Amino acid sequence: MKIFNKKATFEYEIIERIEAGVSLTGAEVKSVKGGHAQLTGAFVRIIGSEAYLVNAQIFPYIYARPDGYDPKRTRKLLLHKSELIRLKSKIDGANLTLVPLSWYTRGPLVKLEIGLARGKKQYEKREAKRKEDQKIELEREFRGKVK
Repeated sequence: MKIFNKKATFEYEIIERIEAGVSLTGAEVKSVKGGHAQLTGAFVRIIGSEAYLVNAQIFPYIYARPDGYDPKRTRKLLLHKSELIRLKSKIDGANLTLVPLSWYTRGPLVKLEIGLARGKKQYEKREAKRKEDQKIELEREFRGKVK
């Protein structure tokens, strides 16, 4: 199961992609594997020498106890120290941010793909939307004609 953050590619220009592990509870792992998670509005923040996923929502697993469960809690990301230092230096040097792109599983593990990104301007977003509309229009036009 792969869960995407569709807004991230629209709002940001992705420069680099990094794979990170996420510290989750057992019920959260079951919920993510079932596809009951959402990354819209989430971001990654580096505090001290640790990275955290903020504002990502994992809906409660239906067979787990709901006692004191917060679906939008801050979760720790598991990255190597050298990766954290490299990312922090890139973020401080330029106008960049870290954005979560997708949840996915690799064997029994749940991974998070994060991207080093630069925010798009309004005119860049409009241009990307226009190009996408043109592509869809061409596909509709040539749907039954090309063999």
